[in-house]
Amino acid sequence: MGAASLIVLIIAAIAFSGIAILISKFVLKPTTNKQKGEPYECGIPTQGKTWIQLNVGYYLFALIFLIFDVELVFLYPWAVVAKSAGWIALIEIVIFFFILFMGFLYAHKKGALKWM
Repeated sequence: MGAASLIVLIIAAIAFSGIAILISKFVLKPTTNKQKGEPYECGIPTQGKTWIQLNVGYYLFALIFLIFDVELVFLYPWAVVAKSAGWIALIEIVIFFFILFMGFLYAHKKGALKWM
Protein backbone atom coordinates (compact mmCIF):
# COMPACT_ATOMS: atom_id res chain seq x y z
CA MET A 1 0.00 0.00 0.00
CA GLY A 2 2.86 2.36 -0.55
CA ALA A 3 3.90 4.13 -3.69
CA ALA A 4 1.98 1.76 -5.96
CA SER A 5 -1.35 2.84 -4.45
CA LEU A 6 -0.48 6.49 -4.94
CA ILE A 7 0.47 5.90 -8.58
CA VAL A 8 -2.78 4.01 -9.21
CA LEU A 9 -4.75 6.83 -7.56
CA ILE A 10 -3.07 9.49 -9.71
CA ILE A 11 -3.63 7.48 -12.90
CA ALA A 12 -7.30 6.93 -11.97
CA ALA A 13 -7.80 10.64 -11.26
CA ILE A 14 -6.28 11.64 -14.60
CA ALA A 15 -8.32 8.98 -16.44
CA PHE A 16 -11.65 9.94 -14.85
CA SER A 17 -11.17 13.65 -15.46
CA GLY A 18 -10.00 13.04 -19.02
CA ILE A 19 -12.98 10.80 -19.74
CA ALA A 20 -15.37 13.41 -18.31
CA ILE A 21 -13.88 16.12 -20.52
CA LEU A 22 -14.08 13.91 -23.61
CA ILE A 23 -17.71 13.01 -22.91
CA SER A 24 -18.61 16.68 -22.52
CA LYS A 25 -16.90 17.50 -25.84
CA PHE A 26 -18.95 14.87 -27.66
CA VAL A 27 -22.31 15.41 -25.95
CA LEU A 28 -22.49 19.22 -25.78
CA LYS A 29 -22.83 21.31 -28.91
CA PRO A 30 -20.39 24.20 -29.33
CA THR A 31 -21.78 27.68 -28.73
CA THR A 32 -21.02 30.89 -30.58
CA ASN A 33 -22.63 33.19 -28.04
CA LYS A 34 -20.44 36.25 -27.41
CA GLN A 35 -21.58 36.52 -23.81
CA LYS A 36 -20.10 33.12 -22.98
CA GLY A 37 -16.63 34.50 -23.67
CA GLU A 38 -16.98 37.40 -21.26
CA PRO A 39 -15.39 37.19 -17.81
CA TYR A 40 -18.72 37.51 -15.95
CA GLU A 41 -21.69 36.01 -17.72
CA CYS A 42 -24.36 36.81 -15.14
CA GLY A 43 -25.48 39.91 -13.29
CA ILE A 44 -25.67 43.54 -14.25
CA PRO A 45 -22.98 44.80 -16.65
CA THR A 46 -20.48 47.06 -14.91
CA GLN A 47 -20.56 50.78 -15.54
CA GLY A 48 -17.76 53.15 -14.76
CA LYS A 49 -14.65 52.32 -12.77
CA THR A 50 -14.57 48.65 -11.70
CA TRP A 51 -11.39 48.77 -9.61
CA ILE A 52 -12.60 49.44 -6.09
CA GLN A 53 -10.92 48.96 -2.74
CA LEU A 54 -12.40 46.15 -0.67
CA ASN A 55 -12.44 45.93 3.10
CA VAL A 56 -9.61 43.69 4.29
CA GLY A 57 -11.83 42.51 7.15
CA TYR A 58 -13.56 40.06 4.84
CA TYR A 59 -10.20 38.50 4.01
CA LEU A 60 -9.24 38.21 7.68
CA PHE A 61 -12.63 36.73 8.52
CA ALA A 62 -12.12 34.10 5.80
CA LEU A 63 -8.69 33.26 7.23
CA ILE A 64 -10.20 32.76 10.67
CA PHE A 65 -12.77 30.43 9.15
CA LEU A 66 -9.99 28.45 7.50
CA ILE A 67 -8.07 28.21 10.78
CA PHE A 68 -11.00 26.63 12.56
CA ASP A 69 -12.03 24.55 9.56
CA VAL A 70 -8.56 23.01 9.35
CA GLU A 71 -8.66 22.48 13.10
CA LEU A 72 -11.68 20.23 12.75
CA VAL A 73 -10.11 18.30 9.87
CA PHE A 74 -7.11 17.44 12.07
CA LEU A 75 -9.10 17.00 15.26
CA TYR A 76 -11.33 14.17 14.05
CA PRO A 77 -8.56 11.63 13.24
CA TRP A 78 -6.84 12.53 16.50
CA ALA A 79 -10.05 11.86 18.44
CA VAL A 80 -10.39 8.45 16.81
CA VAL A 81 -6.95 7.25 17.95
CA ALA A 82 -6.53 9.38 21.10
CA LYS A 83 -7.15 6.57 23.58
CA SER A 84 -4.68 4.20 21.98
CA ALA A 85 -2.03 6.89 21.37
CA GLY A 86 -1.71 7.84 25.04
CA TRP A 87 -0.15 10.90 26.61
CA ILE A 88 1.95 11.84 23.58
CA ALA A 89 -1.23 12.43 21.56
CA LEU A 90 -2.59 14.64 24.32
CA ILE A 91 0.58 16.73 24.41
CA GLU A 92 0.56 17.06 20.62
CA ILE A 93 -3.06 18.24 20.52
CA VAL A 94 -2.41 20.76 23.31
CA ILE A 95 0.46 22.20 21.25
CA PHE A 96 -1.81 22.25 18.19
CA PHE A 97 -4.54 24.09 20.09
CA PHE A 98 -1.96 26.55 21.46
CA ILE A 99 -0.84 27.41 17.92
CA LEU A 100 -4.48 27.86 16.84
CA PHE A 101 -5.17 29.99 19.89
CA MET A 102 -2.21 32.22 19.03
CA GLY A 103 -3.69 32.70 15.55
CA PHE A 104 -7.03 33.55 17.13
CA LEU A 105 -5.40 36.12 19.44
CA TYR A 106 -3.58 37.67 16.48
CA ALA A 107 -6.84 37.98 14.54
CA HIS A 108 -8.58 39.46 17.58
CA LYS A 109 -5.75 41.98 18.03
CA LYS A 110 -6.01 43.01 14.37
CA GLY A 111 -9.77 43.52 14.76
CA ALA A 112 -10.78 40.79 12.34
CA LEU A 113 -13.64 39.68 14.59
CA LYS A 114 -15.28 43.12 14.60
CA TRP A 115 -17.86 43.23 11.86
CA MET A 116 -17.78 46.65 10.24
